Amino acid sequence: MADVVGILLAAGRGRRFDPQGQRNKLLQPLADGDVVAAASARHLLAALPRVIAVVRADDDATAALLAGAGCEVTRCADADTGMAASLVHGLRAAPQAAGWVVALADMPRVQPATIAALRQAVAEGADIAAPVHQGKRGNPVAFGRRHLPELLALSGDRGARGIVSNHPVNEVCVDDAGILLDIDTPTDL
Repeated sequence: MADVVGILLAAGRGRRFDPQGQRNKLLQPLADGDVVAAASARHLLAALPRVIAVVRADDDATAALLAGAGCEVTRCADADTGMAASLVHGLRAAPQAAGWVVALADMPRVQPATIAALRQAVAEGADIAAPVHQGKRGNPVAFGRRHLPELLALSGDRGARGIVSNHPVNEVCVDDAGILLDIDTPTDL
């Protein structure tokens, strides 16, 4: 039986973090010593049986880190065209899944229980499920099979926002501020 698969988007350039491109934010240590992308991957893997990590074609360090964490790593040659290219690339690696939890590698504070709740929502029939903490919707977002054609047709840098905006969303209330916290600047570490 097909299950819900994690798609970990780790192919961005992180220009807000380091405009010169010298430091990959996904490889930076958090305050607890863990590495940003490794923490994100570990939390997904704690809640999902399979996680596909999408990295840039030239990012050997992130690919090795995520493979070592237990992710299936796939390299997206078109990653610089926008987030949609990475998402489509990841979905094509698991087209038979019952659904997908789409997570961002720069959000290492999302708890496994939140990811498990999104997986459960899709397994119980939600077409789109998004976490909500104290009235604010965050990431990751889960999609059921119904939206696969729309997801595969995405382009540009908006990711799946348009799909989420134009369809009903099953909001999953969570006690997890991590759904709102990403690493955009060095002070976010």
